[in-house]
Amino acid sequence: MPGLTPPQLAPLAYTTRSGTVESVHFGAAVGLAADGSITVALGDPHADVYPRSSNKPLQADAMLRLGWAPDAPQLALACASHAGTPVHLTVVEAMLTRAGLAVGDLGNTPALPLDEAAGHDVLRSGGGPAALFQNCSGKHAAMLATCIAQGWPIDDYLAEAHPLQVAITERYAELTGQEDVYVGVDGCGAPTHATPLVGLAQAYAVLAAEQGPVYAAMTSHPELVDGAGRTCTRLMQAVPGLMAKPGAEGVFAAALPDGRAAAIKIADGGSRATGVVLATVLRALGVDVDPAAFADPILGHGRPVGTVATFE
Repeated sequence: MPGLTPPQLAPLAYTTRSGTVESVHFGAAVGLAADGSITVALGDPHADVYPRSSNKPLQADAMLRLGWAPDAPQLALACASHAGTPVHLTVVEAMLTRAGLAVGDLGNTPALPLDEAAGHDVLRSGGGPAALFQNCSGKHAAMLATCIAQGWPIDDYLAEAHPLQVAITERYAELTGQEDVYVGVDGCGAPTHATPLVGLAQAYAVLAAEQGPVYAAMTSHPELVDGAGRTCTRLMQAVPGLMAKPGAEGVFAAALPDGRAAAIKIADGGSRATGVVLATVLRALGVDVDPAAFADPILGHGRPVGTVATFE
């Protein structure tokens, strides 16, 4: 079990408002060169973290190895924290239908879509939170479909001891280079795995270098992995060949097929600085990316009065 001792932290970014610093965002970040060596280390790159949804590409890779055979959009949705727009929900429903399943088989936590307009549409139509709308429904549909492919029961597919989850944990250990993996419970109800931050970067480097189905699906369908205008989608669109995925509580990871990879964790779990920090680490690795393009504006009375920037 990861310890409770706070890891070594570094100031990664700061927020300005009306010309002065308002907040400082501490955390840890790691950048790997093409040969796998650590070339960027801020804070403790070996700090144990829950990558949360940044784990989804690793979980999807495990499910492919178990016989799940999706098309590329369906695989991208399995890796997604989707916005809940109709284009996302249509793919999730197709995943379920293809496996002979129904929306009612989903076991993830009900929620409204992350996309504000889509959420308003649901409420205006008299609807409310539902498992289909929740951003992890693609992953859960994939888990169910994998169970069908293997002939495993689906009623307890979220149990840590279910053969699906056991197989995912085994593959997770291989990708992150761990002998033992601590497993907790994610917000959506599925098991979630912990890893040293550098292990997350190494896993992304492996998946990107293989240029296998997970990498191909994510990089060819960035709008399905996140959503139009959202940070992850914009980052993958801005950097050709980049595979990237954020996770809850201030995590973000990315990799290129030449082996360069990065992973970050904002200590207090806030996401405001994640895009600009990850882009800064990528630039330090030689990636042609402008971190300022991924800095959230700080608003005052509805207009920009500050920004988020990194310590360089």
